[in-house]
Amino acid sequence: MPITVVGSIAFDSVKTPFGGRERMLGGAAVHFALAASFFDDVCVVGPVGEDFGEEELAVMRRRSIDVSDVERVPGGKTFFWRGEYGWDLNSRETLDTQLGVFEGFQPKLSERSRASDVLFLANIQPDLQRDVRAQLPHARFVALDSMNLWIDIARDSLVAAIENVDCVILNDAELRQLTGRPNLVSAAREVLSWSPSSGEARGPSVIVAKQGEYGAALITAHGFFALPAYPLETVIDPTGAGDTFAGGLVGYIAAHPGRELSDELLRRAMAHATVLASFNVEEFGTERIARLTGQEIVARMHDLQAMTQFTGAPLALRG
Repeated sequence: MPITVVGSIAFDSVKTPFGGRERMLGGAAVHFALAASFFDDVCVVGPVGEDFGEEELAVMRRRSIDVSDVERVPGGKTFFWRGEYGWDLNSRETLDTQLGVFEGFQPKLSERSRASDVLFLANIQPDLQRDVRAQLPHARFVALDSMNLWIDIARDSLVAAIENVDCVILNDAELRQLTGRPNLVSAAREVLSWSPSSGEARGPSVIVAKQGEYGAALITAHGFFALPAYPLETVIDPTGAGDTFAGGLVGYIAAHPGRELSDELLRRAMAHATVLASFNVEEFGTERIARLTGQEIVARMHDLQAMTQFTGAPLALRG
């Protein structure tokens, strides 16, 4: 069964110290879908305006992504974001946001999208995340992303959404803001303790903390795992890297439907996510991922594995 992703489809205008692009294809659902499509079929649910053409849809179709649930709103304009990065690519300045058709977005899922057993709720209003989650009650794995805005203005709704998913993907600052805990591990443990007050949902069992150029961390009830970001000499544009990471993580899990959500499986999913995100930042927007090959992913996976393992027992130290 395919992965369903619900989220934004956008035009992004980006400037970095290394150049810029005007109205390039972007949006959380797009970045996620392109990455996840290396592992399984993907259905995209999101709105676009009349300014969104076949050329943009073709980028997803070439990766065999199902775009039949992309809703074209008559007379509407596609969500637009403009931002600028300085030399510190971990931070950016938003210069313009035009919600367009995304402002009144009410997700409409086809029978095929509702039949998916893996669901990714990209960064949208938490009440919409809850509504979509309710439409896939039997999904075996559901992951959720969010942002500081919803923590500020809709925290109770966001907490209710989190209580009904399996995996939460946030950056470390958002986890601390969400819980009021002083550090990443205690914040993640707090979220892992949340469970719905009623119903059969089981509450989150996997917390993933994105840490930008420093990598990402995985926290479960059984332990902690961290990976550095893949070292690159050339980083051009980090836009969409977090959603690409999520696509790699969720996609890998989707590709193993009969496997227990074990520590080994999750760690390998984290490694694939890290590698996919590393390709994303090498060029603007979706440019690099759109022409990425499976062979390139495998080669970089071998490199990452070699970089992050060591052998030998600890020395017997004095004292």
